[in-house]
Amino acid sequence: MKFFILFFLIFSSCKKEERKVERIVIEKKIKRIQVKSEAFNNGEFIPKKYTCDGEDISPPLEWTKVEGSKSYVIVVDDPDAPLKRWIHWIVFNIPPNINSLPEGADKNYLNKIGAKLGLNDFGKLEYGGPCPPGGVHRYYFKVFALREKISAEEGIEEKELMNLIGDYIIGKGELLGKYSR
Repeated sequence: MKFFILFFLIFSSCKKEERKVERIVIEKKIKRIQVKSEAFNNGEFIPKKYTCDGEDISPPLEWTKVEGSKSYVIVVDDPDAPLKRWIHWIVFNIPPNINSLPEGADKNYLNKIGAKLGLNDFGKLEYGGPCPPGGVHRYYFKVFALREKISAEEGIEEKELMNLIGDYIIGKGELLGKYSR
């Protein structure tokens, strides 16, 4: 009888833990965001205009809204850079009613809509277009939907920002562009 009671207690406590884990997994489900640009399609080459060889302005971006989001984050990176993944642009606290940025979205425009800029690997608070040293590089325009607005100052670096937003991500998507010189 003692064995049966002990087995029942262990078995029932395991079931509670399984339900708890299952609930957490369900709550953490991340929705897929469609990200696109009028300037190029996913997987295509980025027009010169949006690179260091052109006007070096940000391309127009558009993404699907995520219900329940309180803000959006955009991170543009190059995983093919020689020494490390290179960060080209960080925009955070984009208001939830906004799901697109126009071509050439600069600091003035972004601050006017309530968004903030992070520090890119060029050491600037702005978009830095593709400028690979050689060969074809991939550039990911990542959009994250967050269930909270982030409490951070302009100039935050990507690693710190990603640590801050990790628990708040409710949606994610990306657009891939390529460029070579």
